[in-house]
Amino acid sequence: MASRPELILASASPRRLALLNQIGIDPEHLLPAHVDETPEKGELPRKLASRLSDLKALTAQHKARQAGIGANALVLAADTVVAVGRRILPKAETMEEASFCLNLLSGRSHRVFTGLTVLTPSGRKRHRLVETRIRFKRLSTREMEAYLASAEWRDKAGGYAIQGIAGAFVVKLTGSYSAVVGLPLHETVALLAGDGYPVHFNWLNQSSLTGV
Repeated sequence: MASRPELILASASPRRLALLNQIGIDPEHLLPAHVDETPEKGELPRKLASRLSDLKALTAQHKARQAGIGANALVLAADTVVAVGRRILPKAETMEEASFCLNLLSGRSHRVFTGLTVLTPSGRKRHRLVETRIRFKRLSTREMEAYLASAEWRDKAGGYAIQGIAGAFVVKLTGSYSAVVGLPLHETVALLAGDGYPVHFNWLNQSSLTGV
């Protein structure tokens, strides 16, 4: 009988870990995959999200094998890209970058692409790309200045965190909210369950622990 597969999350993002925990999943290993996220020349946003999620998964699997861990583990990786048209917005690291993003997003619609990749121990890859459309209200100078002062934008794709203060800027969202936060939960459960990870068993355990 095959042993229960483990799960490696190829991310250091507390948001992605919290989303997994929300659906009753606690990865056995956290192996952040630090890769060059610079878009290739002419690369479209959806292609970038897909390529980076694949690259992160492969990088984490290689690190796990070098460390001698997770021999029977699935590797889960994701990458989120914010775009206005064909323009890829940066992961804001400075106030200038965040200000640029907010001015571009104000009063306009944009798209968030989240690539999701699962690698099996044998190296088989399963992939999904989730697209979410979002429209921001027109931001006043005061709102922009206050948001920039909050520093919530730091290290966030597109210079904002929808699960935080910036949630108040969203007029309309079509698609997956959790994908914008960093991990599309519907697709994550489908991929993991399809590769034998006991997602629903964890739910049963969780209900017995909480007395539901």
